[in-house]
Amino acid sequence: MTDLDAVRRALTLDSAASSDFDLNPEAVLPAHRKLRPAGVLVPLIDGPTGCQVILTKRSSALKHHPGQIAFPGGKVDPADADPTAAALREAHEEIGLPPGIVQVLGTLPSHETVTGFCVTPVVAHVTAEFRDIPEPGEVAEVFRVPLSHVTDPVNFSIQSRRWRGQRRRYFTVPYGPYYIWGATARILRGLADRMSK
Repeated sequence: MTDLDAVRRALTLDSAASSDFDLNPEAVLPAHRKLRPAGVLVPLIDGPTGCQVILTKRSSALKHHPGQIAFPGGKVDPADADPTAAALREAHEEIGLPPGIVQVLGTLPSHETVTGFCVTPVVAHVTAEFRDIPEPGEVAEVFRVPLSHVTDPVNFSIQSRRWRGQRRRYFTVPYGPYYIWGATARILRGLADRMSK
């Protein structure tokens, strides 16, 4: 079974939505919170030794999540038909990924972030090589990580830090100099769990 076959199979499995609060059951969420819809692209591209996941390092100049590792994507704009359209548009704007070489494979269950977004992870196969063009105001770097690394549950750990006066636990899946954590790591952990079934 190829990497892409394994991903396609994983996308057919049922699982619950995830949340930045999964590891923090003591957190009290506002009863009438309103989540903003967003879409992120989980782009898979063929590499020399198997599939790779394309990720970004956010610009250190950004107000929110500066320097963090993220999928290309963002909030759903009024002109977007749905979160998939938002993810494809944002990937084109942020890293120069041409939509014409992106084959959407499916979506993972939604993910609620501590910043009030309901994120739909859109898993896709990038069918040809392309030249990364990082959007300088948003993206400091575009890089690739082996799919096998971020879908092996052994490579994940749970860490914690203080946030808004409380200790918050979160998943991490470091790779070389890249500290992948938070929502990005949680979404990858969900994919890893499905692929290990």
